[in-house]
Amino acid sequence: MDPRQIFLAIAATASLLVAGDVSAQSAPSATRSDSYVQNERGIATEQPGPHEGLGTTTAYPFFEQAKDFELIFRKRALHPGATIGAHVNDKDEIYYVLSGKGELTLQGKTREVGPGDAVLTRNGDSHALKQLGAEDLVIFIVYRKQAVRR
Repeated sequence: MDPRQIFLAIAATASLLVAGDVSAQSAPSATRSDSYVQNERGIATEQPGPHEGLGTTTAYPFFEQAKDFELIFRKRALHPGATIGAHVNDKDEIYYVLSGKGELTLQGKTREVGPGDAVLTRNGDSHALKQLGAEDLVIFIVYRKQAVRR
């Protein structure tokens, strides 16, 4: 799949996630003009594997500082030996594999994933991901921000 097709698929998924809770959205201000381009070079952050995972990863938290933006859109590179530790989701979440190979455990079942695979994990489901081979496992992660509870 070429990069344009990947972007269009992710954009469509993100639109569905945001549209899922229309009541929580506010109308954009007529004067708001905070759209922008962000390059991954400026936001790359080396981190341990999420959810008490192993090894080293690089996170790219796109648009993390965007005001009133309802999505988390993150690229993560799992370097050789890295994992996203087993955990139970508190929200719906999508992983999209850009490159590399991984071993996904979803609801206790294990399978290999690679470029072009999209993984939907639902609220309450358990999953983990392990990088395989010499090449980084690179994924996009998309989910809706949790509402602040008062």
